[in-house]
Amino acid sequence: MLAVTLIKSKKSILLLGPRQVGKSTLLKSLNPDLIINLASESEYLKFLSNPNLLVSLLKGKKYKLVFINEIQRITSLLNTIQMILDDWKNPPKFLLSGSSARKLKRGNANLLPGRIFQYSLSGFSASDLNYKLNLEKALKFGFLPEAYLEEDENSCKKLLRDYAAVYLKEEIQAESFTRNIGGFARFLEVISVSAGSILDISKIASKAKVSRTSTVRFIEILEDTLIAERIENFSATDAEIIRHPKLYFFDIGVLNGLLGNFESSLDRIGNLFEHLVYNQIRNSAFSIDEPYELFYFRTRNGLEVDFILKLKNKIYAIEVKSGEVNNGDLRSLKAFQNYYPNLHKSILVSLKEDKIRKIENILICGLKEMLKILEL
Repeated sequence: MLAVTLIKSKKSILLLGPRQVGKSTLLKSLNPDLIINLASESEYLKFLSNPNLLVSLLKGKKYKLVFINEIQRITSLLNTIQMILDDWKNPPKFLLSGSSARKLKRGNANLLPGRIFQYSLSGFSASDLNYKLNLEKALKFGFLPEAYLEEDENSCKKLLRDYAAVYLKEEIQAESFTRNIGGFARFLEVISVSAGSILDISKIASKAKVSRTSTVRFIEILEDTLIAERIENFSATDAEIIRHPKLYFFDIGVLNGLLGNFESSLDRIGNLFEHLVYNQIRNSAFSIDEPYELFYFRTRNGLEVDFILKLKNKIYAIEVKSGEVNNGDLRSLKAFQNYYPNLHKSILVSLKEDKIRKIENILICGLKEMLKILEL
């Protein structure tokens, strides 16, 4: 569990993740002596206008833990924090959170190498829920804590529909990431439909009525604000692979909110479950602070595997299926084993399975069983 890791850490901490994934709740649970909330406009303006305010608040105090929320809003505070950590005899441990890596990455922010440990959070993992996953609900509303725990479906839908509006207003417009908010809003509608598919930049640009250059920049904004992630095609030889990436959203509920569609209909269920598997691999790895790399695999002659996962020095091929499993569904995994003989395990994860079984050397299981196989 990430909370245990954060408690044990002797270093200060930077916790990154999109809005509403539970960063503040987690860091507040560590009982900080002082909380500075830069998401509050009054607090933000107060620190912006007085660069020495942090030092004034801490000087002479015996604070052990200091929590600063949304640190990316005033990246210059990181220089002050470095000075405190380097020069003070008994400096506090800082707990920093941020919902956007864009300013940190692109503003040459001082990320305090050697003085601070960085972690990520992206919603509930299966282990957070003791592997008691409500997949029917998760396919609709995802794993944001508030949405997953909310019992009223209308409230869930309202929360997730509003996420896009809040994101556009607070994350994009307020932080001045782009002046073309209208173009970005149209792009967001188009890219939501394309999620989980191979990216066609020219086609997306045409449908959103923005330039190709703007489309590339908008995708970078989605990634830097931790809303979506590109995954590349896996290549171990000179095979004829597709060179374009795919894009997945950090949470299936947020994606459904952007699309305005929470139904797991037959035409959507395959893509939804694929997104859900992606979300849980990511959330679970973050939860135990385990580095990982995720790819897809597709050749020009049609061989395709949904995910190739590098985890704990092992490589897994993972095929995702929403329906009943038959022998024909194993064809791609078998072919990939010939392409990459050093594969550790082949796994077919299905909505229709709740135990682990084996056909030849391919494991067939449900989502929570897959995560246990991966030790996530």
